[in-house]
Amino acid sequence: MSIEVPLDELADEVDRWAFCYLLTVSEGERPHLLALQPEVVGAGDSLRLRFDAGGGRACRNAAERPNVTLVFPPVEHSKGMSLVVDGTATVDGAIVDVAPTWAVLHRAAP
Repeated sequence: MSIEVPLDELADEVDRWAFCYLLTVSEGERPHLLALQPEVVGAGDSLRLRFDAGGGRACRNAAERPNVTLVFPPVEHSKGMSLVVDGTATVDGAIVDVAPTWAVLHRAAP
């Protein structure tokens, strides 16, 4: 079973996870992922998850196709669940800001 995470609780939830994968889509429609540690910026409707993505492929992909997903893999406290966040990315040089649009604790693997 999956559990939706209200966006107004996302900042507290993200602080409990070690890192995530930023998933973007290349121009050839192939997925690309990059392991990163987010910084929570702002609050409420202005909440952003900020990453220094290094200015490479993830930045190019997010600039051209801003719908991205963040996957926080299971950690000790999560009972096997992953945190999945969909959002809209903006890119400034090597920095990617993701404005969350939806978040869920995804069920553990069987």
